[in-house]
Amino acid sequence: MSSLVAQPQRIVVIGNGMVGYKFCEKLVAKAQPSTIQITVFGEEPRPAYDRVHLSAYFSGTSAEELTMAPVEWYAENNINLHLGELVTSIDAATQTVTTHKGESISYDKLILATGSSAFVPPINGVEKEGVFVYRTIEDLDAMLEYAPKARTAAVIGGGLLGLEAAKAAVDMGLTTHVIEFASRLMPRQLDEAGSEMLKRKLESLGISIHLNKSTTAIIGETGVEKMLFADGSELEVDMIIVSAGIKPRDELAIKAGLAVGPRGGILVNDALQTSDANIYAIGESALHGGMIYGLVAPGYDMADTVVTNLLGGEKTFKGFDMSTKLKLIGVDVASFGDAFASPATSRSIVFEDKAKGIYKRINISEDGKYLVGGILVGDAGNYNMLLQTVQNKIILPQDPEDLILGSRGGAAESAGAGVMSLPDEALICSCENVSKGDICSTITDGTCTDVAGIKKCTKAGTGCGGCVPMVNDLLNATLKQMGKEVKKVLCEHFDYSRQELLDIVKVNNIRSYDELLHNHGRGDGCEVCKPAVASIMASTWNELILKQATIQDTNDRYLANIQKGGTYSVVPRIAGGEITPEKLIVIGQVAAKYSLYTKITGGQRIDMFGARIDQLPDIWEELINAGFESGHAYGKSLRTVKSCVGSTWCRYGLHDSVGFAIRVEERYRGLRSPHKLKGGVSGCVRECAEAQSKDFGIIATEKGWNLYICGNGGAKPQHAQLFATDLDTETCIKYLDRFLMFYIKTAEPLNRTATWLNKMEGGMEYLRQVIVEDSLGICDDLDREMEFMVNTYACEWKEVVNNPELRQRFQHFINTPEPDPSIRFKPERGQKVPVI
Repeated sequence: MSSLVAQPQRIVVIGNGMVGYKFCEKLVAKAQPSTIQITVFGEEPRPAYDRVHLSAYFSGTSAEELTMAPVEWYAENNINLHLGELVTSIDAATQTVTTHKGESISYDKLILATGSSAFVPPINGVEKEGVFVYRTIEDLDAMLEYAPKARTAAVIGGGLLGLEAAKAAVDMGLTTHVIEFASRLMPRQLDEAGSEMLKRKLESLGISIHLNKSTTAIIGETGVEKMLFADGSELEVDMIIVSAGIKPRDELAIKAGLAVGPRGGILVNDALQTSDANIYAIGESALHGGMIYGLVAPGYDMADTVVTNLLGGEKTFKGFDMSTKLKLIGVDVASFGDAFASPATSRSIVFEDKAKGIYKRINISEDGKYLVGGILVGDAGNYNMLLQTVQNKIILPQDPEDLILGSRGGAAESAGAGVMSLPDEALICSCENVSKGDICSTITDGTCTDVAGIKKCTKAGTGCGGCVPMVNDLLNATLKQMGKEVKKVLCEHFDYSRQELLDIVKVNNIRSYDELLHNHGRGDGCEVCKPAVASIMASTWNELILKQATIQDTNDRYLANIQKGGTYSVVPRIAGGEITPEKLIVIGQVAAKYSLYTKITGGQRIDMFGARIDQLPDIWEELINAGFESGHAYGKSLRTVKSCVGSTWCRYGLHDSVGFAIRVEERYRGLRSPHKLKGGVSGCVRECAEAQSKDFGIIATEKGWNLYICGNGGAKPQHAQLFATDLDTETCIKYLDRFLMFYIKTAEPLNRTATWLNKMEGGMEYLRQVIVEDSLGICDDLDREMEFMVNTYACEWKEVVNNPELRQRFQHFINTPEPDPSIRFKPERGQKVPVI
């Protein structure tokens, strides 16, 4: 007796990149295991990995950490994975594929997820040693092996991929050039003004940008020596990375007789079927509606579409929004909706701050009701909300400029309130097709209580990661609506606030980031938690900041601010703005010896610009021998305490403001904090030291000193508020100690004192209760902790100057002490300035 048993559907996937993997993940998640039989062929020797974050490989992320899922995952899900095996032919008639090993396998449905390869322009000499493409981990390994022989690299291509490759070159310690054929960087995402702002930002980081350049030849005897351009110019380089775009991998489809586009790409319909109904194409190999999508999110949606249809559902692919947000070499760049909307059908609002490198443009419908698109450079913090405003056709506020300038004058919208106004169907994670409703329901039903849980449960934020801030906002806002306490964690790698982490570090005597992450965090860390933890370590132990060098910002890493042209500034401390003629002469001698540009700053000290990395220890050695010390102009710490001349010289002065400023500056020098700190001391109410625009300001009165706190200048100036009046000197110092230490212990990362106070429930009155009345019973601790910081202070530069091992870190190339040959200057008003 026989029985009819349904045979599983044989599904063969050619290609094990991100999209091919995602197809498998979605299929095994939705299908009954007995109904499918999956076979995957991948050319590369390793399973699918995250190409979006490939540049992280240069900063220490391993290939294993980039892997989407280990080999074991495929076995556990009954997927027959063939790695390092190339499919050489498809026989559509017999529905079989054959590999280079001679193996043939039959299919019921075939999925082409062959992806793309790097487009290499036909340039004479492109085959020479020293020319690389930027596509696979093997490409990166080859570049890393070659880089020690090179000093200068050029990247051909100024688009998304090209700038990622430029970051790789910078990470390898190479002097970097970007060669772009078009008249602007990222021409598919940015307009002229946005591109120019990005260009300036990258040039300020030492990257040379060459626009309107067509490479005609690569010259060299045995390897790369120089590039020739169509305009007759040339550029000497040791290494070239070609990242000029992608080319769909359609050769297998062509060989099988499938229809392809005139410029490549496998033609597919809305169901993503090729010209053979049993063969589908997804990802960067598919040509849909005349478009090849080079982003991962459309590929994931294609994968979901095919899975749905294979399992009996109905879904069509109708194209995809190409909005994107990236951090390119530390610079936020985003474009969304119709970024280049025509003036004939829309109006644009543009904000530009060249000093800070910020450019924002939003395009508004002709009737002023809707946002249709925009561009962000230098600050893309509002990207997610702006994108949702476009996609959900949210009616604009009366003053739409508030969308990029923030609320000015009215009550500021609290964080998270905006996201809750979105409809449930608003797509939050386009990579994984996760809506606001999907995310909020996992919170309200109790399934998830943190971002990590939401990512695991819904997959939101696991693709490009751009939606994670909005997922966090939704979590906080939803919990708040549920009446639950919202805990502000530092990031997804730590379930603690900055304040809690500071306590953990102190109580457990933790001295390194790795130890903290291993015992109290998870994952590999990120650009949020690494510098924040470095700041916590410095604020707790007051040890040399270079002990945390691998998790510091660039400025902290070299104890100097990087400037345009790739050089650094040298800023010795001049407490209270008081300096002797002898020290002035030393600064002049040092500046002349090293040919440094000099300028007196608003903080009453002298900056010296134009120092190379390798010169910094020698310069500082001379300054320290003359009695100077670090001015901490590079750190999130006390910068300066400005003063007027006070009662010593001024006929209006009531007290010695200079002497008090020096005492205060020397007391808090080197004090690491969540953001920079500035102070001021004025000898009378005329306020020549502008003390009320500082984080703390002290103004002389007939009876003593008035203390003002929590002010700042900058982009969002805010006057300091009067904290206490007519204080004697010692009481003023005591309150300052407690104020600063309470701020250091409780503020969120990168919050200045004004922002910290603005967020504080109870505001200034609460702060007075804590500091003056000791309402929390912590003043003894605050006093003791500040005394520890004062007594353990050491000049960071003095430590470096006297430590040969630390001095070795200050060189431009990792393989030679020679200086960067690309640094150039020109004379201007009797001094040198960088050539950009």
